[in-house]
Amino acid sequence: MRALEAARRRRQQSRADARRAILDAAETLIVADGFDAFSMRRLAVRCGYTAPTIYHYFGDKQTLIDALVEERCQVLLRAVKRIPLGTDPVRNLRGMCLAFIRFGLRFPMHYQLLAVPHDDEDKPPPPSAEAARALMQGPLEQLAAAGRVPAGVEAAGQALWAYLHGHILLRTGRPGYEWEKGVLEIGLDALLEGLIRSGPSAEKPARVRKEPK
Repeated sequence: MRALEAARRRRQQSRADARRAILDAAETLIVADGFDAFSMRRLAVRCGYTAPTIYHYFGDKQTLIDALVEERCQVLLRAVKRIPLGTDPVRNLRGMCLAFIRFGLRFPMHYQLLAVPHDDEDKPPPPSAEAARALMQGPLEQLAAAGRVPAGVEAAGQALWAYLHGHILLRTGRPGYEWEKGVLEIGLDALLEGLIRSGPSAEKPARVRKEPK
């Protein structure tokens, strides 16, 4: 029995190692050359596994990309969860928005894969991305329940999404541009002030470290 259990564990470890090697190789290729240049043939050369082996583990190219994006979205989810939550939902929302943008700036290629429209419009987003979105929705719903979001949760959420998405794409699309220090916080604070009515318990947003140029 011990020999059978040991053999089972070796097989599991071998599968895990193969899956990890394929994902790492895919990430390297996509980050280095972009998604348009990515192919399963190039991936097979890079990782050392045959195309049939890759398809065995991931089914198809899109499933492989989805697995890679989900891994990185787990980084986003952890970052959003790490934001210290206080009594002011505006401050909580601000911290989560900053965490979201920093994720996009840190992993621009993965963010592009996450943001690109799919042919299947009914396809759900990566689970970790959806969980992060739900966490960020929480403070907005708190504020709306207190009557502090005149435009409504949906419109306010879309306005925030447009700003966060646009900021990430501009910063990653024009890396050589000399962005002013603090431009992220300036824009975000102005947007939050416009979307959210002040309340009796509202705190002044805490100054978070400014983004480097």
